[in-house]
Amino acid sequence: MIFPLRFDGLWRHRDFVRLWLAQGISDFGSYISRLALPLTAAVLLHATPMEMGVLMAIEVLPFALFSLHGGVLIDRVRRMPLMLGRDALCALALLIVPLAAWGGWLSMPVLWVVGFLCMTAEVIGGSAHQSYVAMLVGKDRLVEAHSKFTATSSTAQLTAPGLAGLLIQWLTAPFAILFTAGSFVISALVLRSVKTPEQAPVSAGNTSVWQEIKAGIDLVRHTPVLRAFAIQTTLWQLLNHMLGAVLVLFATRNLGLDAGDMGVSYMLGGLGSLSAALLAARLGRRFGIGPTVGMGFAATALAWLGFALIVQGRGPAMLWFSLCQALFAFGATLFSINYLAARAAVTPDALLGRMIATMRFVTVAPAPLGALAGGMLATALGLRGAIYVIAAMGLVLAWHALYRSPARLLLVLPKRTEEAPTQGGH
Repeated sequence: MIFPLRFDGLWRHRDFVRLWLAQGISDFGSYISRLALPLTAAVLLHATPMEMGVLMAIEVLPFALFSLHGGVLIDRVRRMPLMLGRDALCALALLIVPLAAWGGWLSMPVLWVVGFLCMTAEVIGGSAHQSYVAMLVGKDRLVEAHSKFTATSSTAQLTAPGLAGLLIQWLTAPFAILFTAGSFVISALVLRSVKTPEQAPVSAGNTSVWQEIKAGIDLVRHTPVLRAFAIQTTLWQLLNHMLGAVLVLFATRNLGLDAGDMGVSYMLGGLGSLSAALLAARLGRRFGIGPTVGMGFAATALAWLGFALIVQGRGPAMLWFSLCQALFAFGATLFSINYLAARAAVTPDALLGRMIATMRFVTVAPAPLGALAGGMLATALGLRGAIYVIAAMGLVLAWHALYRSPARLLLVLPKRTEEAPTQGGH
């Protein structure tokens, strides 16, 4: 964990620190499973590109199935029980992998089920967490809060993959996932220590679930900043999941990297994410929120191009792969911090849960198509050829975000708002 030399700002907020600690613990385990699950598929189960594409698609399918209804739920009930439920479901689901490996029935369908359950928990609990943070610290401190969460996540990314690589080599990938399950249990215990009373949700009265879902959709559709961010983030998620379906296979089969090499590369990726977390607020103030988001897209696109250009030879390949991971993590973190803060700042408190759910639905629900497209592209063009195509499309998206998207005109974080914006407003 990263602690500043001076404990000021939100570090003086006791319950924020507890929330931050719980998230950091679960982040640590998540980075182990983020490496262990695809390596289990690629190395132990000898997955094909299409099977990896299906794994990626199923992992994000819950966004399409549950996001919108989850948003209504978040605005109707208290958020803390949903966050605790996420940790519990993730821990139980991940335990299936080592049990299946021990019992001799581990297969790709088992990984598909585990991925689906974990992401279902994240769809509800993760959205509840974002809404809870806004309630706990206030919208005027969201960039600071997201920067601190991301800095901690980056620190976990620096340390967890290296440990994951060792655990995978010593115990095999399925049993390394036991550590991830344990981290979610500890996270839940820490969350229970948060004492700030949560405001009772506003009664929905006679409003139907579908009317409330429509209110969240209308908010995004009629708020120019949210609409612009939704469009460009959707396209980025499609490309990112296309890459995710082929990158681990490319690293292990084309470049010859093993679990330890992958762990080191992900650790260096954490350096890029940590750097962005420390610089995001400063860059947002200097260049503007919208342009900084575009800069993040550009960095990720250049990283994707870098992956395609990696030469053969384990030593050079590992170094170049790691540098690309760092650049990608820097760009993804830079855009996400400013994007998350901006979308919460323009949203009335009563609609926060539905806005977050709507944005997650719009931006991530199409991602399964991207994962499947990545698998098909790799089958047709080969792993390296697929990455070239993805990088080219990423560069086009970055150009649009920097020079054409209406979101580029957002220069400062909008002030706190309590009422729903009128049609066409901010």
